[in-house]
Amino acid sequence: MTTPISLEAMAASVPDGALVALPPDNSLPSVALAKALVRRGARGLRLLGVPVAGFAADLLIGAGCVAEIETSAVSLGEAGFAPRFSAAVRAGTLVVRDCTCPAVHTMLQAAEKGVPFMPLRGLIGSDILAHRPDWKVSDNPYAAGGDPIVLLPALQPDVAIFHAVMADAEGNVWLGRRRECATIAHASKRALVTVERVVPGNFLEDERLAPGTINATYVTDIAIAERGAHPVALLDEYGFDAGYVADYARMAKTEAGFAAWLAREVFGQRAAAAE
Repeated sequence: MTTPISLEAMAASVPDGALVALPPDNSLPSVALAKALVRRGARGLRLLGVPVAGFAADLLIGAGCVAEIETSAVSLGEAGFAPRFSAAVRAGTLVVRDCTCPAVHTMLQAAEKGVPFMPLRGLIGSDILAHRPDWKVSDNPYAAGGDPIVLLPALQPDVAIFHAVMADAEGNVWLGRRRECATIAHASKRALVTVERVVPGNFLEDERLAPGTINATYVTDIAIAERGAHPVALLDEYGFDAGYVADYARMAKTEAGFAAWLAREVFGQRAAAAE
């Protein structure tokens, strides 16, 4: 039987300096846990956007929780550029490790499979190789020569963080159609999952739910956080809150505006009511 922990206890279990993998806004991000990490005062986190980063990452960066980010993009989608990420880059307070979407997934898949590296096409000829000395170009050993390919090292995050609709009594988590979060969990040392609810039964014994379920073996802890993905959408549970994100984007353009947003949405009475 699984016993959920509190959101604050989950945030406390993420050590400063950890490599933290986050899914994008069109997948299953845990904004609730990101806010809890801000309240904890996390520092020195190294974020991995899988494969891009969004609202939760910008929030953590703005709050001073992040020292480094590796991703292919940071964006608020239709709301425009991620304002606190942009400000941190201009100020030189954030290390950015440029990546590509296929490269992020390839490095995680190498860790998932327990191999030290995996090859990837499509990078040769791009400028990104000049900035990634950890990516090696090698000749394809199965070709007659003249067939270079890039070898990417396995990447094992310390912690995977995402949100899901529900967990069952056995600790299995239903991801629905967002199976990429299973890869993140498989590749990471620990997986911390916030859910809308915990329900009786065992998803793995249900033919309809089993294909979209991640086994409890890969889930370290579960915390209940209703509307924990808000303001982004959660599968068929609730939609994207464009007004909330637009308000954030407007306020977070300045440091003072972001501080006011944090006071209201993360530390204030309105935030407490939402938790």
